Formats: sequence, C-alpha cells, structure tokens
Amino acid sequence: MNPLSGVLSEAWQYYRKFAGHLLAIAFVIYVVAAIIAALLGLAGVIGSLLALIVELFAAFLLQATLVKSVQDIRDGRADLSVGQTVSAATPYLWSVAAASILAGIGIAIGLFLIIVPGLWLITIWAVIIPVIVIERSGALASFGRSRQLVRGHGWHVFGTLVLVFIIQIVVDIVLGLIFSALPRVWGSGLSTIISGTLIAPFIALVVTLIYYRLVGAAAGGPGAAGDATAGGYGTPPPGGYGTPPAGGYGTPPAEGYGTPPAGRHEAPPAGDYGAPPPADHAAPPPGAYEAPPAGDYGAPPPADHAAPPPGAYEAPPAGDYGTPPPEGREAPPPGGSGTA
Repeated sequence: MNPLSGVLSEAWQYYRKFAGHLLAIAFVIYVVAAIIAALLGLAGVIGSLLALIVELFAAFLLQATLVKSVQDIRDGRADLSVGQTVSAATPYLWSVAAASILAGIGIAIGLFLIIVPGLWLITIWAVIIPVIVIERSGALASFGRSRQLVRGHGWHVFGTLVLVFIIQIVVDIVLGLIFSALPRVWGSGLSTIISGTLIAPFIALVVTLIYYRLVGAAAGGPGAAGDATAGGYGTPPPGGYGTPPAGGYGTPPAEGYGTPPAGRHEAPPAGDYGAPPPADHAAPPPGAYEAPPAGDYGAPPPADHAAPPPGAYEAPPAGDYGTPPPEGREAPPPGGSGTA
C-alpha cells in the first residue's frame, strides 16, 4: 500500500485554504532578504558575497518556517502569526543550514559522478528538514532518521518529488514568460521573488506531509492514511468504549441484594421447621379439636356403615346446578337431602 497516495491533493487543499498565511510568510522572508542583498551588493565584491550568504540563509529560514507553519495548520487553523511562526522556526536555523549544506554537497557529488547516486540521496534525505523542525533532531541525526522513514517507500517518495519538480518547472516557465517584457534585472528579480513565494509553500507542504505519512506508516497507525497525529478523532478512550466496571455489570453488592441491615431481624428459633415439638411441650386439652376419621377422604365406607333409607335424597336433575326446577315439580321434604 502506498502511504503517499493522495499527498499532492492534500497539499493542494491546505495550500488553497491557508494561501494567505503561507504566501505571507514566504513573501516577507523573500522581500526582506532581497532588500538586504540589494543593499549589500552596492558594496562591491565583498558585499555581493555577503548578499549571497544572506540569500542562502534566508532560504534555510524559509524552509524551517514553512515546515513549522505546516505543523501549525494541520489542526485546521493557523494558531501562530507570521512573526510567531518565524520566531518558532529560528532556533532550528543552524541545524537546518548545516543539514542542507551537507545534503547539497553529497547530492551534487552524486549527480556529478553517475547521477543515480544523487537521485538516491535526494530520495532518502527528502524529509531531513521536517525531522529537524518537528522532532527537534540534530543536523547529523536527521540523515539517519530520514533514511529510516523512507526505507521501504523509496519509489513512492521519488515519484512524488519528481511530480513536484515538474510543477516547479512549469510555474517558472510561465512566470518567466510573463516578466520577459520587463528589463532583465527587474524581470529576473520579480520572477525569483514571485516564483519562490508561490512555489516554496507548496513544496514545504508536500515534504512535510510526506514526513507525516511516513511516520504513520512506520508506526502502522492511521497516519499512513494522512494523519500521523497521536490519537485523532474517533480514537476510543483507554480501555475502550463500554468497559464494564470492576466486577462486571450486575454484580451484587458485597453483602448481596436484600441483605437486611445488622440488628434489624430476629433469628428463627432453634430447630428445623416442622420438627416434632419437644417432650415438655404441653398437649392441647381434650376436645380442643377432633381428629379427622381414619382413612382417606373419598374412600368407600366400611362394611358396617348404615346405608341411607330409600328416598332420603333425590339425585339432582340433569343440567346445571342452580337451575330452577320445572313447574309442577315437588320440592324435596325438609331434611330430605341429608347426608349419610
């Protein structure tokens, strides 16, 4: 899976949304450096040499400042002003300068010898500036860290850089044609300032977003999809959503449900319920109650049981009990329905 998929479109979205902020940073640094260089150029050869150094360090400061600004706007808003962003990036100026000079020497030698080694160095050192600014790494340590992040994604990084380089060439050609009607000095100066102002923020966006994508891919997290920030939206809290309390849901309290409070109930009497009374238990007085006759209820009467006299009772008529007797039927004599 390519962790850099869509990185150019993402960079373009940031560029469009924060164009005013990013272009202001680039324009201020370019204009200040151009004014200082122009003034120094009036001092002859030494002045021109100093002007070259100023422009070089202005480019280093611009790189660090734009990376810091991209780090700032990744949450969707620009929290730092132009001055605050420059101030925040200034402490990294010397490290960025040292790393850029060393990388430039190595890449130049590689390109001069066989070209391929130079392209390889451009690829593996692609994110040394974000490593220095974001991770606060040293100049030398940034080379190893960049190589570590790019490992396994070299072709993706190289292809992305080639596309950015093509975009830069097209913009330079268009601006060169626009300012070709001006005098050479003015046209060249304006073209350099405007081209740098327009292109530098986009290049910084792409390189910084490449860094974040590679960090996410190395961590195996969501950063591979374009967000290397810790956590992120939708990240469940520690323990996960819906983690039951200690002991689980529905666990009864320590003393159990319905446990009566201490001292609020009486203990049952000793012995099992239904056990025969003790020997000193007083028997009920004679005649207090009569025991039922022996035998099961509903059993046939014994042989010496006297049968009721004939006609002592009549069977009820067919139908529901409680139905009034038909007219003309004689009521049974009093006591005629007596039982045996």
